[in-house]
Amino acid sequence: MSAAKPPLTYRDAGVDIDAGNALVDRIKPLVRRSFRPEVMGGLGGFGALFDLSNRYREPVLVSGTDGVGTKLKLAQDWNRHDTIGIDLVGMCVNDVLVQGAEPLFFLDYFATGRLDVDTAARVVGGIVEGCVRAGCALIGGETAEMPDMYPPGEYDLAGFCVGGVEKSKLLDGGAVRAGDAIIGVASSGPHSNGYSLIRRVLARSGAAPELQLGDTTLGDALMAPTEIYVKPVLALLAAHAPHALAHITGGGLSENIIRVIPEDLGVAIEASAIALPPVFDWLQREGGIANAEMWRTFNCGIGFVVIASRDEAAAMQASLAQAGLANRMIGEVVAATGESRVRIG
Repeated sequence: MSAAKPPLTYRDAGVDIDAGNALVDRIKPLVRRSFRPEVMGGLGGFGALFDLSNRYREPVLVSGTDGVGTKLKLAQDWNRHDTIGIDLVGMCVNDVLVQGAEPLFFLDYFATGRLDVDTAARVVGGIVEGCVRAGCALIGGETAEMPDMYPPGEYDLAGFCVGGVEKSKLLDGGAVRAGDAIIGVASSGPHSNGYSLIRRVLARSGAAPELQLGDTTLGDALMAPTEIYVKPVLALLAAHAPHALAHITGGGLSENIIRVIPEDLGVAIEASAIALPPVFDWLQREGGIANAEMWRTFNCGIGFVVIASRDEAAAMQASLAQAGLANRMIGEVVAATGESRVRIG
């Protein structure tokens, strides 16, 4: 007769429920930093509650979801987990902001093969910091421990944001006219786009993250968290009436501004108005990347765009500068001609 097989547990299968509980206990005081008065209850429920009853007359909810792409690989390779959560929030809230919405609340999804409580807490700490910068509440999330799905030490992230805007103040690009000014607002670096190409350039160059690059290092330049534009742009919207906004993400300058431009119009961007920050200059040189490929892959130092009438552009630039956002005029809206509606030159 064969010996009895030993009983199995969930921990034997690779899932540590106690570690998950420890993470929740660790992050609860962090998450409360982001709460707004509209948040009902706390963490731990099956669903998160947010009260809109006293905030809007005709509310329109604007939702967005995103990740941080293969920037995660660098965060894991270089053990830099503290700011990748800011990137996650930034990629979502900046998208919602484009339609004039104030980000209200955020949810995150953290998936890994084996939960490391310290690493996960560092990541969630960054998510909380991003929510504080955006003024939105982190009201829920999910931690998934999935053995055999991820190699040791790896994890994946996804974020989900909901914003609100009065129906009458919704921005949809319908007000854009030929002759409007295009104001480019500075990025903090590559943000969270183009990192598959960035990692290929790194591998080819053999450069270490400690390489000095201007007044910073290559590692710091590449891991600089995504700029969160929410509070300065909401202040801009309260005082002025831009015709459209654009978040420069995947697709770069070539493919994002045109998304908020009516079909009979195009954009003319002055390349000479965009001075490549050192990290982009390094990437282009080391990778031998053509200009057109740079424009359609990276933000090239412009992370957000405001489109405004010429009469109001200077006042909007001053408002952004006062809020600490460097900006410059980078082009104008033009009548669409030929097959391409985007001209950079």
